Amino acid sequence: MTTLPINDALPPLLAALNACGRAVLQAPPGAGKTTVVPLAMLEAGLTKGRIVMLEPRRLAARAAAERMAQTLGERAGETVGYRVRVESRISKSTRIEVVTEGILTRMIQSDAELSGIGAVIFDEFHERSLNADLGLALSLEIADALRDDLMLLVMSATLDAAPVAALMGDVPVITSEGRAFPVETRWLGTPMRKDDRLEAATARLIEQAAKETEGGILVFLPGEGEIRRTAAQLKLPADCAIRPLFGAMPFKDQQAAIRPAEQGRKVVLATSIAETSLTIQDIRVVVDAGRARRARFDPGSGMSRLVTERVTRAEATQRQGRAGRVAEGVCYRLWTKGEEGGLLPFPPAEIEAADLTGLALELAQWGASPEDMAFLTQPNPGTYGEAQAVLRMLEALDAQNRITDHGRILASIPLHPRLAHMLTIAGPSAAPLAALLAARDPLARNAPVDLALRLEALSDLKHFTDRRPFQVNRAALNTIRDEAKRLAKSTKTSGKDGLNPAEMAALAYPDRIGGHRKGDAPRFVLSGGKGAVMDEADPMASAPFIVVTDTDGNPREARIRQAIQISQAELRALFEDQIAWVETCTWSKRDRRVVARAQERLGAVPLDDRIWKDAPDDAIARAMLDGVRDLGFSFSDAARRFIARVTLVRDAGHDLPDMSDTALMETIEDWLLPHLGGVRTAQDWKKLDLLDPLRACLDWNQMQLLDREAPASFTTPLGRKTPIDYSGEHPEIALRLQEMFGQKTHPCVGRTPLRVTLLSPAGRPVQTTMDLPGFWASSYADVRKDMRGQYPKHPWPEDPTEAAPTLRAKPRRR
Repeated sequence: MTTLPINDALPPLLAALNACGRAVLQAPPGAGKTTVVPLAMLEAGLTKGRIVMLEPRRLAARAAAERMAQTLGERAGETVGYRVRVESRISKSTRIEVVTEGILTRMIQSDAELSGIGAVIFDEFHERSLNADLGLALSLEIADALRDDLMLLVMSATLDAAPVAALMGDVPVITSEGRAFPVETRWLGTPMRKDDRLEAATARLIEQAAKETEGGILVFLPGEGEIRRTAAQLKLPADCAIRPLFGAMPFKDQQAAIRPAEQGRKVVLATSIAETSLTIQDIRVVVDAGRARRARFDPGSGMSRLVTERVTRAEATQRQGRAGRVAEGVCYRLWTKGEEGGLLPFPPAEIEAADLTGLALELAQWGASPEDMAFLTQPNPGTYGEAQAVLRMLEALDAQNRITDHGRILASIPLHPRLAHMLTIAGPSAAPLAALLAARDPLARNAPVDLALRLEALSDLKHFTDRRPFQVNRAALNTIRDEAKRLAKSTKTSGKDGLNPAEMAALAYPDRIGGHRKGDAPRFVLSGGKGAVMDEADPMASAPFIVVTDTDGNPREARIRQAIQISQAELRALFEDQIAWVETCTWSKRDRRVVARAQERLGAVPLDDRIWKDAPDDAIARAMLDGVRDLGFSFSDAARRFIARVTLVRDAGHDLPDMSDTALMETIEDWLLPHLGGVRTAQDWKKLDLLDPLRACLDWNQMQLLDREAPASFTTPLGRKTPIDYSGEHPEIALRLQEMFGQKTHPCVGRTPLRVTLLSPAGRPVQTTMDLPGFWASSYADVRKDMRGQYPKHPWPEDPTEAAPTLRAKPRRR
């Protein structure tokens, strides 16, 4: 213990904890903080209570406890013990307890004072797991409100310590410099080909590293599947022992990967579990495949799922450092030096990317909202609100987002609340389905979506493989079986009898019950209101009702990846109290008309559909507004002239409404709705003259102003009113030339001259003028000469200013 770098930091750390009870320790990987600091705190007698240390991973928790117990010459479970999800080794004499993060949350929720616990250590806090953020926030509140003697220590390898120290109350930051040997980095010369599989490329790089270097090799791969496939492709010398290392493997096999090789070379194929919290002895070489698997909220499944992403620069640096723990080392990277600039600097905090349903349930049980808690990163309000909506749907929260008795039961089950709800209602018989839905799909991607196939493979793999041509991940199935057994044993409720898997899935996903839309394509409307589509070739494509348990998460129209068929009778039996008749009037783009239906619905899924014969006029009119938005305006000439008049006067600075197309569309409910009686089809809409609805937009004073500033018509010498068009650059009228005989002045609107288009007896333009007296005196003589020959039956006087206006031809001679 005296040879580890962390020892130099122990005196100031213990002094800080003794003085103020809180501190942040910043120490790089390999410094020894995980196994030295808890023992030093115990030896210094800083607290009379137990010391609880959080580790983000089960393997790290067990390995740390085993190492500390070995230091004391004991076995795990005596002075030092551990508790992880499926295993516990503690006793009455245990003073240091290493736990995974969810267990601390359970401890706090069951005993808010943390009785008997004197200190809580948050190890590897830089990984920013959701449970670590929650655990620290809860512990800070306990220490501030209930336990001023509770000691809190945050330990991290690469964390920016200042924000955490400020969050904890401006506590001391202690830094250990650590110890590392130089590491040479070697990149690919050219980028990987797009068709090159990760496992094959990694295997080639491992083989290259084995030829060029000496000492143990640590290979970073994203998950168990990649580890097994890479191991199967490796061709290494006989003295190389391949050691897998991932979280789900038996602990004795994990220990075999951690221990030094007794002879030859050790090649450890590990997940990110080996990045920081474990010291794997005799490693001199690192091969980094450049991928990381982390929890992300998957909108397709409605739960957090593990996704594979490119490694970040911070993670790559952590991995590289593993080669320099015991001597100078070499790091091989499965990407080019030029590609390094495209890596993100840090992985996001889990609270920014994960499903927050579990967090919302924990905070509801605690009786707090996120803004009340000391989170280093506050959760997104929209995502948190969606999580609360899911919990209300599962009856875990009431309408005021307070936890219910049912919610308290769900909070005690170490599963996603959806699956905990299903397990609570259906009982132990739902354990296989819960384990299956919580895991990655054990069937290949080309398998049909039917969830029943996965359950069939789970219950009888040999029978399944004899009958089905689909590739099965046997290791994944074994893990699912083990989890199903554990869940069945731990389920305390007997549940409803006789529920089948489809009914169980509907309990977990009441918002994902799908009804087949009308039409040929396999599209479904989900009870939560979203849409989903299935591959046309899938055997379930024509199913009338399904429960969707996984999609690709597309927010517009998700593609279904996993579902199970359910009958209408089963839906009615499960959700009888949620089924109701809904009468709707909607605009159908396909039929181009308002459709009035009475539907019996479960959420947005119709179970029965009938014509609503006596739909009220106002409901039809409101639905027709959507039709107007779809079809657009169809103005008559008179309506367009009215709009032009209003626009002209409004632009002159007078108080008149905006009648642009955009403004009219935005306000159609105000001015158009009262005039849509009897209008329910596109043809009806086309026939409706909008002049009267537009005129109704103006009050009496505004109409007087409009008529004064922009009169609708000009009165001709015959006393006939001809409409004025205001849509052009100048107000304009068009009328027969003979109708203007006797007009000695030019027509005006106020002081603005009208643009006058004079027409022949056949209605064709003869002359356009803005100076009628000038036309009479000049051009008229030429026009008269041409018109007399074309229209001899009509009068063409030499002096039109003295002639009587007329629209008639010359009278016949008798």
